[in-house]
Amino acid sequence: MRRKLILEDGTVFTGQAIGKRAEATGEVVFNTSMTGYQEMITDPSYCDQIITLTYPLIGNYGMNRDDFESLAPAAGGLIVKEAALNPSNFRSQGPLDEWLKEHDIPGLAGIDTRKLTRIIRRTGTLNGRLCGENAVVEDVLEELRAFVPSKDKVAAVSTKNAYHAPGSGHRVVLIDYGAKHGIVRNLIERGCDVYVLPYNATAQEVLRLMPDGVMLSNGPGDPTDVPEAVTTVRKLIGRVPIFGICLGHQLISLACGATSSKLRFGHRGANHPVKDVRTGRVDLTSQNHGYTIDRDSLMGTDLQLTHVNVNDGTVEGVAHRNEPAFSVQYHPEACPGPDDSNHLFDAFMDMIKKHTEKQAYV
Repeated sequence: MRRKLILEDGTVFTGQAIGKRAEATGEVVFNTSMTGYQEMITDPSYCDQIITLTYPLIGNYGMNRDDFESLAPAAGGLIVKEAALNPSNFRSQGPLDEWLKEHDIPGLAGIDTRKLTRIIRRTGTLNGRLCGENAVVEDVLEELRAFVPSKDKVAAVSTKNAYHAPGSGHRVVLIDYGAKHGIVRNLIERGCDVYVLPYNATAQEVLRLMPDGVMLSNGPGDPTDVPEAVTTVRKLIGRVPIFGICLGHQLISLACGATSSKLRFGHRGANHPVKDVRTGRVDLTSQNHGYTIDRDSLMGTDLQLTHVNVNDGTVEGVAHRNEPAFSVQYHPEACPGPDDSNHLFDAFMDMIKKHTEKQAYV
């Protein structure tokens, strides 16, 4: 079965249909990682987006039960150069194509993904539609140019009910804006007693659990689409140690008076170099975001710049000057990607310990 990808600029790609036999409309983005397609497709931050993978062969090691980053994948679609139909790996429990069908995700294979990536890099992120080979291009283009992405992506991927992952260490409340399982795994590995709350939890609901620290997760979309989260974070700063990742980083920044803007085509991949401006240390990081904090907007706030992207100089991390709160734009939990920056979870544990000891003497 043949399928088309139609972009809002009029570009059309035709290839082989994989996955669910259905249409999908959304932002077409690209990820440069060479492995980790299972983690990418199940990352809630890709909610409604059509993911283009630049590595040419995808699906060669199949799908397994261990590498999911969410229970209900929210990606809109998948585009690859070549989809492996017969995976070979001792952990494989089935092919990618079958898994996509089971989870209602349409895909496209057999197109020039290098050309598609260059178009996105040149023009910026584009809306597109995966549709049947016989779709009328002019009709689709008219609909695409009027298409407005959903502003309630966070609500769609956040947990609907609070839940508890018991531990014997520090109590950490994780506010779920679309959290990857890797964040919870890292907290559990450090013995944390983890409570996961929905994205719209109030500061009062968080503090009622008497946490030693608060974790703000990653999530999809524009941080200005969740003003209630900004209000909650603003009320929590100074009350309890906070560590924010990706969208959580943006929410901390907005809560302190900074502003955000959309990147031309985002940062999505597992090889983005980030420099700690305080020490000169450079980590290779895993990233997936389409928005960034405006560097100039940090002036006049209580935040100091801690990390920058080596490639384009964008903001990759901030820390509060007076309160125990810090955040990074990238993913220290990786999944997929290098774990160079995994030490930030240990830094969060140290921050909690120092804050707890300080409170004991007050």
